[in-house]
Amino acid sequence: MDTSRHNEEIARNLDHWKKKPSLQKSYHAFHQLIAQHLSRTGHGYTVELGSGIGNIKDTIPDCLRTDLFPNPWIDQVENAYKLSFSDHSVSNLIMFDVFHHLRYPGTELAEVFRVCAPGGRLIIFEPCVSLLGRLVYGPLHAEPLALTEEITWQAPDGWSAENIDYYAAQGNASRVFLGQKYSELLQSWKIVHTQRLSAISYVGTGGYSMPKLYPDFAYPLMRGIDRMLDLLPWLFATRLLVVLEKSDHDEQ
Repeated sequence: MDTSRHNEEIARNLDHWKKKPSLQKSYHAFHQLIAQHLSRTGHGYTVELGSGIGNIKDTIPDCLRTDLFPNPWIDQVENAYKLSFSDHSVSNLIMFDVFHHLRYPGTELAEVFRVCAPGGRLIIFEPCVSLLGRLVYGPLHAEPLALTEEITWQAPDGWSAENIDYYAAQGNASRVFLGQKYSELLQSWKIVHTQRLSAISYVGTGGYSMPKLYPDFAYPLMRGIDRMLDLLPWLFATRLLVVLEKSDHDEQ
């Protein structure tokens, strides 16, 4: 993968982060929601894959921040397809806007299953495909939704985890976790929780790439709008939370 492209994106994200208090508050709220679903049963690591600018530690202080490339705030470099953690050593693994970059999600999920302790959890936070989500992540976003493209579940024979290339399909999490087509491929996991969020307060910040649509002082009002629009997730959801758990008796 192109290191220079990654570092340029990180630099841009940091710049937007510093200039947008409402974006910081949105991520803090997302991380608080994630923290509510952490497994408390084990003593293994809590790990985030693809930590970006590393802001999750403000909410989950003991979280190990990892990424494909080193940065001063990254605790260790990790490849999602070939993790350095030993078997059954991770209590929680968090993927925030990572799943839609996995060209071979089944291969990566098998690796996560390996490192997760019994009762351990995989927490996935992703774009959500609703009517509004199609607009936000379609014509208003640079990465493709790829709703009609085939998902390649397993890496082909001879593929190496070191040969990662750029991939994006923002609709993949909704297709995999909200539909029935891929349910048989998830039988190793127990789906503990799924939640669709309108997250208009986040969308209105412009994220890391677009101009913000409301002043920072209006963030509490926007959060109130979130709660109302959450009642119609098929129409307004733009974010999806998925919590998977490795059962105590699961073996692979």
